[in-house]
Amino acid sequence: MRGRRVLFVSGSLGLGHVKRDLAIAAEMRRIDPGVEILWLGAEPATSVLASAGETLVAEAVDYRNDTAVAEAAGGAGELSQTVYAWRALAGWIHNARVIKRAALNAGVDVLVGDETYELLVADLTKISVLPPMPFVIIYDFLALDVTTGGPFERLGAWFFNFLWAQEGRVTGRGRNTALFVGEREDVADREFGRFLANRRKVAEHMSFVGYVLTFPLEETLDRDGLRRRLGYGSEPLVVCTVGGTSIGRELLELCGRAYLLAAENVPGLRMLLVCGPRLDPASLDVPDAVERAGMVPDLWRHFAACDLAITQGGGTTTLELEALRRPFIYFPLKGHAEQELTIAPRLARHGAGVRMTLESTTPESLARVIIDNLGKPPEHPPIPVDGARLAAQAIMERART
Repeated sequence: MRGRRVLFVSGSLGLGHVKRDLAIAAEMRRIDPGVEILWLGAEPATSVLASAGETLVAEAVDYRNDTAVAEAAGGAGELSQTVYAWRALAGWIHNARVIKRAALNAGVDVLVGDETYELLVADLTKISVLPPMPFVIIYDFLALDVTTGGPFERLGAWFFNFLWAQEGRVTGRGRNTALFVGEREDVADREFGRFLANRRKVAEHMSFVGYVLTFPLEETLDRDGLRRRLGYGSEPLVVCTVGGTSIGRELLELCGRAYLLAAENVPGLRMLLVCGPRLDPASLDVPDAVERAGMVPDLWRHFAACDLAITQGGGTTTLELEALRRPFIYFPLKGHAEQELTIAPRLARHGAGVRMTLESTTPESLARVIIDNLGKPPEHPPIPVDGARLAAQAIMERART
């Protein structure tokens, strides 16, 4: 008799989702070593999954790539989630059908989707209903917000929020459920939009699991030993990263220009620019003294070793830096509602990080902030990081029923 079988659809936008999905999967295997986890996603998630030895279903070749859509919709430190959602809509409908076909072909006991909005949109509009097995969706923010004020963005945000406000018709149906990675305070206590429901009220049926940490904190306690193993000395170290998309070139080049100014005041200063899988390190216009790397496995080790990190406003990266208690500077993508209106307020509530904007930051001003925060002990309290275990428990409960 075969063990329980799960299809896990990993969010393909950037790298943060697939990292936390793998952490949840590891906890699922601790609960039930016999569970079989199959995966569906697109680049760059599929490369990460393949490197981790995970099994992709055959339908992955038909699953459309959201990262490419987001890159086309954004640039120069900007990304409107509403514009991205509009452009991704046709692909979402296609992907919903691919997911359904994969779940039925694999005969899985439970379907898990990390921000699989395509399934919600397709089911709520009756374009493609969910397959019959229990469905678990994972969120880390709720609702699109207007960030530019343009009429097209307002209309688009209202349309998607109109559907999102009804998500309980899907996730509250039968044995389905919704998990929220974060705390209840991360959901704004206001309506989705004009004439729409209150967000926190809609979220009442969701399970809040806290934050998902993708690595064991105990491995970072010996910081001096970790630095030696990574090839660092005692010199001050700044690590700059922009995640899994190409929307970040300008930030990395700004960091490179600020380096020379900061280094004049910080002897031996070392800076590493982490370009991720979709930016060519050699293409950056930065001083030769600045180190560059592409995809860096286990980037969290470098975060733990650094004296300061500079990043965009992504949820996973900023969470890791919070948990590691490293000082960091973050630049939310302009127009990206989640980064500007969910993650940044969360960081402000926790008292973590220094928020800056790309358009108003010069190399000189960034150099000053680097000098002021280099090695500065964070004052924010610990955050709940047991989300992977709690999410895994909720998923495996559905797989057993």
